[in-house]
Amino acid sequence: MIREIIEKHRRDPRVLVENKISFAAANSELSIYDTFEKASRVELASDQLMFCGMVSGKKVMHANSDDYECEFLPHESFVMAPNSPVQIDFPTASLTQPTTCLAIEIDSQRVQQIISGLNSSASLARYQKEWQYQTELVHTHHNSETQALLNRIVHIFTENHQDRSFMIDLAVTELIVRLLRHQTREFIISHSNTQPDHNGINAVISYIQENIESNLDFAKLCKLACMSRTKFFNEFKQILGCTPKEFLFQQRLKRAAQMLQQGSSITAVCFETGYSNSSHFSRSFKAFYGMSPRQYKQQHSI
Repeated sequence: MIREIIEKHRRDPRVLVENKISFAAANSELSIYDTFEKASRVELASDQLMFCGMVSGKKVMHANSDDYECEFLPHESFVMAPNSPVQIDFPTASLTQPTTCLAIEIDSQRVQQIISGLNSSASLARYQKEWQYQTELVHTHHNSETQALLNRIVHIFTENHQDRSFMIDLAVTELIVRLLRHQTREFIISHSNTQPDHNGINAVISYIQENIESNLDFAKLCKLACMSRTKFFNEFKQILGCTPKEFLFQQRLKRAAQMLQQGSSITAVCFETGYSNSSHFSRSFKAFYGMSPRQYKQQHSI
């Protein structure tokens, strides 16, 4: 869907490297960048939070004085903190196959308003922590929900709807919440790995990760958490943003993606991550990542 919208709005390029088309809103701006020739060390910076989503082609991102380097591919996100420039290589761009990326710049005050709301509604007091935006770079693969949200954002920004401003704010708010949830979840998982005895939820997270190929025994999980079944499910979902079963499936699929990147066969990955047949694994993987295991493996072996 994003590609179709971009094609509709694409004009003859003014420049061949990072040709830009922008659509403004009250607290955010969508830009679509096309690059039509190979280039290296092209600088990108913003004084606002910038969420980038890759559409086609490949970029190599450099940051932190060359200490950081990564490939940036379709169905992936790259989030830059304000005033944190990166340099970009375009190793595959051409006139017939441009490298295309969308970037959503979000006003820092709007981000802070959403953080304040989360601190009121979903306290992290058990971790002696508040919701906050972590300024390190974020590079992650889209799940199907994030990809659908980006499709919706591009559609709303580029259409002339009478409620455009209100709808953009709702969609951008969801994008920020997803980013904050991602960062906080990574913190909690890391905290659980190093301090599984810190609290009951940590103990459960650590146990699930250590037994990722096994089915869940909810009675055992409630016992580990030292909670009733109802309290356990409520607490887990408030902290992780999903049910224990959803968390298990997410961790299985993330492990599967790592194994595919490392060259493991699809069949081996299927059974080592707890799936009983390859068809079920492939359907689950595609629903989560938006592409089949074979497509994912091919993309990350380029």
